Amino acid sequence: MNSRTRFCTVFENNTASENPGAFNRFIRTILMVAAVVLFNLPISAQAQPLHPDSTYLIIRCDDIGMCHAVNAAAEQLFKQDFPLSVSVMFACPWYQEAVDMLQQYPHVSVGVHLTLNAEWKNYRWGPVLGREAVPSLVDSNGYFLPSRATFFANEPDINEIERELRAQIDRAMNSGITIDYLDHHMGTAVQTRELRELVEALAKEYGLTISTYHGERYSNLTYNAPLGTKTDSLVQHIRQLPPGLHLQVCHIGLDSEELRGMEDLNLFGLQQMSAHRQNELDALLSIRFHNVLHDHNIRLLSYRQLVQRLGLDSMRRPQDVQY
Repeated sequence: MNSRTRFCTVFENNTASENPGAFNRFIRTILMVAAVVLFNLPISAQAQPLHPDSTYLIIRCDDIGMCHAVNAAAEQLFKQDFPLSVSVMFACPWYQEAVDMLQQYPHVSVGVHLTLNAEWKNYRWGPVLGREAVPSLVDSNGYFLPSRATFFANEPDINEIERELRAQIDRAMNSGITIDYLDHHMGTAVQTRELRELVEALAKEYGLTISTYHGERYSNLTYNAPLGTKTDSLVQHIRQLPPGLHLQVCHIGLDSEELRGMEDLNLFGLQQMSAHRQNELDALLSIRFHNVLHDHNIRLLSYRQLVQRLGLDSMRRPQDVQY
C-alpha cells in the first residue's frame, strides 16, 4: 500500500464511524482544489506544438449576428459538430439571437468581429456606446460609415475608437458565452499602426488571441469564386494545402428575401450577395468538402483549441502587415 492509499484509508477509518459524510466531503474538497489549480494554470503552461508534418485548418465564419439569415445559416454549421470558429458582430441588432444560438453549441469558438463600419444600404447599425459618446465614428444619422475611406475621412478620434471597441468586447464578454479571440470587420480596426497596436493591447488586457496571429496562412477564396463554383474552389484549395496551419474565412447566409434586399454601398461589394453566401454555406456543408478533409488528413481546429495547444504567448503580429 503506498503512502497516498494508506493516508486515505486511515482518514476513512478514523472518520467514517464518527461522521459518515466526512470522507466524502474531504474527497470533494481535494477535487475542488485540484480543479481550481488546473483551470488557473496559464494556457501557455499546457502548450503542445503543432506537428510540423501535419496540415491544420481553421474555418472562420464572419459577420455572425449581422442579420437573421446569417444566424440561421450559421446554426446549420453549429449542428455539424466539427471544430468551427465564428466571429460575431456585437454592434449589430441580431447579435442577441446569435448569442442565444451559441449557448446551445458550446463547442463553437467565438470571436468578436470588431466593427466600425455599416456597409448596407437601408440596413445600418451604430456604435454600442451611442452616437453622443463617439460622434467622430458616425454619420449625421448616428450610423457607422459604410467604408474604410469614409470612416477615416471623418477623422475619427482614437480615444473614441478605443472606448467603442472596448464596449463591443465588454458586451461580448458579458453575453454568457465564452469568447476566445478578436478579429476585425473590413479591416478598419487595424488599418493603421496605431489602431493595430490598440487591438493588440485590448487582446492582451482581455486575455484573448487575435485571428491570424499564430502564423495561419489566410484564404478567403470562396468569397470571390463565381456562383456555382465555390465547392469546387474550396475542395481544390484543400487538396493543395501544404503542411502547416491554415485559415479559411467564409461569409455565409441563406439566400432569402432578407439578404436579397441588402445592397453593399462599397464598390467592391458582390452582386447577388445572398446567393454567394448561400453557396459558401453549401460548400462547407458538402460531402465533398468533408471527404477531402478526411482523404488528405486535414485536421480541423477552432481558435479555442489552437490557443489551448499553443498558448497566448505564441501570438505574433503577421509579418506581411504593411502601412
